[in-house]
Amino acid sequence: MSERIPAEIASVLTEFVEKVGLLRRDMQQKKELENYEARMQRIEQKLSALAERISLEDPELAKALRTAWQLPARSLAFRNAAHQKDTP
Repeated sequence: MSERIPAEIASVLTEFVEKVGLLRRDMQQKKELENYEARMQRIEQKLSALAERISLEDPELAKALRTAWQLPARSLAFRNAAHQKDTP
C-alpha cells in the first residue's frame, strides 16, 4: 500500500465498495435497479473519480476498488481466500 493510504483504510474502503457493488448486483437481479439507475450511475462516476485519484498514489488500491465495484463477488472471494491463506 502507499505511504499516504494506510492499509487499514484501504481495506475498509475496499470492503465498503464491495458492499455497494453487491447491493447494485442484487438490485439488478431483482429487476429493481431501473428505479435507481441515475443514482447508481452517479455513484459509479464518483467512485471512478476516486479510483482515478487514488491511482496516482496507489495503483493497486485503485484496481482493487474498481474490481470491488464491477465484480464484487470476485473481489470478496479473493479477499476471503487471502485471509484464509494468512490464517494458520
